Amino acid sequence: MQLPNLQEIEAAQAIVYRTMPPTPQYTWPLLNQRLGTPVWIKHENHTPVGAFKLRGGLVYVTWLKETIPGLTTLVAATRGNHGQGVAMAARQLGLKSVIVVPLGNSKEKNRAMQAQGAQLIEHGQDFQESLEYSRSLASLPGHAMVESMHPCLVQGTATYALEFLKAAPPLKTVYVPIGLGSSICGISAARNALGLATEIVGVVASESPSYAVSFREHRVVEVPSTTRLADGLACRLPNADAMSVIWANVARIVEVSDAEIASAMRAYYEDTHNLAEGAAAAALAGAMQERATLDSAPIGIILTGGNIDRDLYREVLEERL
Repeated sequence: MQLPNLQEIEAAQAIVYRTMPPTPQYTWPLLNQRLGTPVWIKHENHTPVGAFKLRGGLVYVTWLKETIPGLTTLVAATRGNHGQGVAMAARQLGLKSVIVVPLGNSKEKNRAMQAQGAQLIEHGQDFQESLEYSRSLASLPGHAMVESMHPCLVQGTATYALEFLKAAPPLKTVYVPIGLGSSICGISAARNALGLATEIVGVVASESPSYAVSFREHRVVEVPSTTRLADGLACRLPNADAMSVIWANVARIVEVSDAEIASAMRAYYEDTHNLAEGAAAAALAGAMQERATLDSAPIGIILTGGNIDRDLYREVLEERL
């Protein structure tokens, strides 16, 4: 997959900024103390849907509407944040949306998608089964699939990365969670477009290690996902295009347990009073795991979203997981 260049990322920013402003990046003294180095957090939990996925959704849906005659309905599979982005973008552009989620998906994310006007369908035991079913629905007349990994999503995601890398001081390393790959591909695109030497480190749940295994073996490897806490990272079959970008641009992939992710979620709350869902806290968990190797050079961490159900978050805060 060819990554977007600087001009293409800036064109995507023009689309995104019609709906939302740039999100902030802050350094927090208590987090700096915790990690023993200057840390800059990119707050993608501050978008109108509480996650970075809106950016790619706006760019992708705009492109679909411009290129597909007679388009009426968008179809997507999700664990929540991608679906919220697609549903909001569809509503703003006068389109309908059908979102497929796995059985037992987050109730609060489901409600948020429905509030954006989406028709919600629960189907499949995991994301992969939901994805396969959604693709069958997208074959209906007037329908189009909004894939969870696509160049338009990368172009949209790269808008936050460009904001971050231009606004923060020079960063030695950026830690990025990997779900299906659009976020880490977007970071790679922005880093390359700006000609920076910033090291990119991917972070996955050890209970959903398909991207880490594929990275080590240099081939796409399907691995079961059992993470309970990081639903946004629950991928058992990596995307081949994303893997090609990761192999070419990412220094390493760190695996963090659900327990480490829960610890990072508590750290975000205690040190910054920001809400982080499991997948969003994974990048901080990765940096915490590598604390002993950090020096005085500033690092960046992507807080990708804050959409977690109340009951699950209570368990995390009370250390009952």
